[in-house]
Amino acid sequence: MQRVCLALPTMRACPGTVVDLAEEAAYAVATFGVEVHLLVLDTTEAAEFAKNADAVASLTPTPGVFVHHLGNAQQREFLRGVAERSGAADPELLLDLMLPQGVAYGSCVNRLFLAAAALGCTSAHLRNDDFDFQVVDGRKMFPIHHELLSIGKPAGEAVAGVSLSKLDPADADKPVMLVSGSFIGELNVDIGEIQELNPAVYRDLVRLWTPPVWSDEDRDAMVDVSFKGAGSEPFGADDSVLGVPDIWDVYMCNIALDHRAYEVLPLLPSIQTIGSDYALLHALVHARLPGVVHKRHIVNYYTPERRIGAGFISYQMRFVKFLLSMLYLYPVYGGMIDLGRGMLDEQNGLMVEPILDLVRGTVGWDRAGNEHCLDVVDRSYRALGGKYTELADVVAGQRQQLLDEAQEDAERWAVLVEAWAGMVAAARAEGLGVDGAAG
Repeated sequence: MQRVCLALPTMRACPGTVVDLAEEAAYAVATFGVEVHLLVLDTTEAAEFAKNADAVASLTPTPGVFVHHLGNAQQREFLRGVAERSGAADPELLLDLMLPQGVAYGSCVNRLFLAAAALGCTSAHLRNDDFDFQVVDGRKMFPIHHELLSIGKPAGEAVAGVSLSKLDPADADKPVMLVSGSFIGELNVDIGEIQELNPAVYRDLVRLWTPPVWSDEDRDAMVDVSFKGAGSEPFGADDSVLGVPDIWDVYMCNIALDHRAYEVLPLLPSIQTIGSDYALLHALVHARLPGVVHKRHIVNYYTPERRIGAGFISYQMRFVKFLLSMLYLYPVYGGMIDLGRGMLDEQNGLMVEPILDLVRGTVGWDRAGNEHCLDVVDRSYRALGGKYTELADVVAGQRQQLLDEAQEDAERWAVLVEAWAGMVAAARAEGLGVDGAAG
């Protein structure tokens, strides 16, 4: 029986999301006859953790659905065992890369990947804790419907489950490594207020994440589509397309990945940095592996704590670090484009060695681009005034630290990529060490 992992990383109380995902898991079992491991990796504490635990405990048992809710202590125990069993020279460093102090988007997804391997799952289906499913005629539009029609299958077989095929016949034997929808609603990066306050400043800031080698026209075009997903148009036709996806059509908030993808390349373990969880998608798309894009978009919404006070400063600093990360990521992405199918082995599997070479090659990159980036950030925030002036002061006070951390993130990613195969093997051998509830 096909075993899949429906995964939710969370750092906040989200009992409603837990209930929604349990419904999606039950739908998958009833519709496709799979075994679903609903995995909630929870880094909350005390009262918030209790709310999530109560939601898990109140779920109606469903045959074929196994629920695993792991807090910080259980995750650390699992990851320590994996790090020690992996054979790496510095298990403590690996443990820090996997479960650091502070928010780390890539690290939390990497933990999901290792847990999915430990559970023996063949695919991971990723969701966020700040979304809703669209509802049509009283039915929730579960993305897992399109995901299980295609994920892991040879592309030639997946043709039968899509509305439209743009598959190159030469790719028929290649596996479908990703299936993704998008999102509607608010921007997936919480900077819409900046656009409302000053569209010119918004453009200057967003331009900082565009490839500097592009023309001004291309960079401005990228600004116009950035962070908007599928816009605001609600669900219409239940269409899906098979072929090599455009990188703009795949989103980590609404995606299924085959284990032959995430067991090869981990995501960046960057701390306090949004957008650090997309490198694997770039590798799959630029290697020109087939994927499916569908229209069961989720509805993105913002949680209020990141709009005021310390929460505002914290979130916006993650955006600044995202901008700085591009200095090290774009050379990797550009190298992936140049390599194309050269990233695949004879069995059409993703190879880590050429990607690792690209990652290592960025570590000593000239920081001048990031010096300029912080100059523009400072000027832009001060032009906005109000709370953005305070934010500019915080960025200025941490300028050298931010530059150092961006480079360190590239170094730490190289360490993790090199160790990843051993960690995946160790996770399989270790097992998750918890029993999931099932009907």
